[in-house]
Amino acid sequence: MTTLPDIHGVCPPRFAAVKDAFAANFTEAPEGLNEQAVPYGPETLTPVFSTGKAVMSLLIATAVERGKLSYDEPVSTLWPAFGQAGKDRVTVAQMMSHQAGLPGFSETVDPSIWFDRAAVLERLAAQAPMWPPGTASGYHPITIGFLAGELFRLADGRSMGAALREDFAGPFGLDLWIGLPESEHGRVAALRKPASAPDLGTIDAIKTSAFLDKGSAPGGRGSTEWRTMEMPSANLHGTALDLARIMGVLANGGMLDGQAVLSPGVLAEMTRERIHGRDKVVPFDVSWAAGLMRNEGLHIFGPNPTAVGHCGWGGSCAFADADAGVSGAYVMTRQSPYLVGDPRAQRLIGALYEGL
Repeated sequence: MTTLPDIHGVCPPRFAAVKDAFAANFTEAPEGLNEQAVPYGPETLTPVFSTGKAVMSLLIATAVERGKLSYDEPVSTLWPAFGQAGKDRVTVAQMMSHQAGLPGFSETVDPSIWFDRAAVLERLAAQAPMWPPGTASGYHPITIGFLAGELFRLADGRSMGAALREDFAGPFGLDLWIGLPESEHGRVAALRKPASAPDLGTIDAIKTSAFLDKGSAPGGRGSTEWRTMEMPSANLHGTALDLARIMGVLANGGMLDGQAVLSPGVLAEMTRERIHGRDKVVPFDVSWAAGLMRNEGLHIFGPNPTAVGHCGWGGSCAFADADAGVSGAYVMTRQSPYLVGDPRAQRLIGALYEGL
């Protein structure tokens, strides 16, 4: 048992079990606290890594909503260079559901390449898929952010970071960022890295390219450059509250604060199953929607199989359950080695549903 820190927040009586579960994460899990120069508070920003893929997927859906994209059209329609090396028939939905066969680079690269967007896109566009596209999923940890980001830019004319600011953060007061201005870096929480590496199952060339190669993740630059760059798949910074709010679009029929963001048809297309089976990168049977993990099979976003969401490195997650009309998010400063379903988040989600 560890000492319970001071905990502040709002908790209606019907969700008392959530408050108790949150406290138990510090005394039993343990959640732990890092030494922070400024106490963790409502305006503290946390990097949520792959949990940001849920927001990335929503931005793609908004382009579909406006008729700038179709999930069924080939990526190469808008991005001809992507059609090289047998990728000409890969659809937007297949790319978003990790079926394009580009989970990493097929050859070892310097980790600084990730800070050169043009170089990354040129290499991925020319690269042959690591398996026949459309036959299986293989989670794209970093590359999907560059692929989806470029597709969005070609369709919309803006970067995903700009669209997030202009379409959501500004109008709805959401403290969410893809590409964090240096002026905001002082609000970012310090993280404690996991004590061990995640379990990826049997290691092969595909998993190595995605997670374990020298250039599988950005490196060679400082945290300032990493926070400032736009990498929709891995460096969204935000608060748990506003992650939960933006996921409310998926829980509330496409509405956010009473305004329509997605029509029922596009929402259904975004969240329906695109492929279900053993993933080639993460060691799970995953039901993938167009960029989102579906709860069917994983059972990490509450009891309803139609819930959707995403998890991030270290334990964060964001989810939406249209059947229950609820959305939620969890962020933390002490990272764990769990790829999905961090027990701390699971404890909180379970307690949430007790109060519904």
